[in-house]
Amino acid sequence: MNTRSDLVRAAIWAAELVGDEIERASRGISEKTFAKGSYVCHRGDRLDYWTGVVTGLVKISAISRDGKAMTFAGVGPGGWFGEGSVLKDEPRKYDLVAIRDTRLAMLNKATFFWLYENSAAFNRFLVRQLNERLGQFIATTEYDRILDPKARVARNLSWFFNPVLYPDMRDHIEITQDELALLAGVSRQVVNRSLRALEEEGLLRVEHGRINVFGVERLANYGA
Repeated sequence: MNTRSDLVRAAIWAAELVGDEIERASRGISEKTFAKGSYVCHRGDRLDYWTGVVTGLVKISAISRDGKAMTFAGVGPGGWFGEGSVLKDEPRKYDLVAIRDTRLAMLNKATFFWLYENSAAFNRFLVRQLNERLGQFIATTEYDRILDPKARVARNLSWFFNPVLYPDMRDHIEITQDELALLAGVSRQVVNRSLRALEEEGLLRVEHGRINVFGVERLANYGA
């Protein structure tokens, strides 16, 4: 992907944009790379870009006042995040960490608002995205409070196959057990045991650095 126009045309939100909208978006987009383990931004920082993952994996998380860490979501290739903070013109209320080497596409705030004010197609996508993200965050709170670790692993995996939030996923995800542990908020040992159990149940197959999923709906409702 070599040009700004390529970045825009590959984005899920650009699928229904017309010519002048794509041209405007292309002028307002840029790329940035982050090494594994580095912060894209800290809680309380301003990040005046709407951001998409080109390659890599980003964790959205926060630490409460009593020191409890909570992961809200992981964002893989094709996923976009941060529209709420851009719309409200506020600092980020969470940390963004690259949990593998990551390339981000970054749409500047001025271009984001131009599309927001002028493109019906862009607004339709934002409504779908915000609705799906709200559902994800509500579910994450539920997972943290009532589900056992295996169910949390199963449901965290299932979110990566949401076609609005993660359009580039098909029937597998390139993810290590260490990365999944960071996203699910459990130890690597728990992830390993959980994946073996889920594999025995026929829901997935674990390969090196990759998980093939056979039952997304069953994973999404696991433990219910």
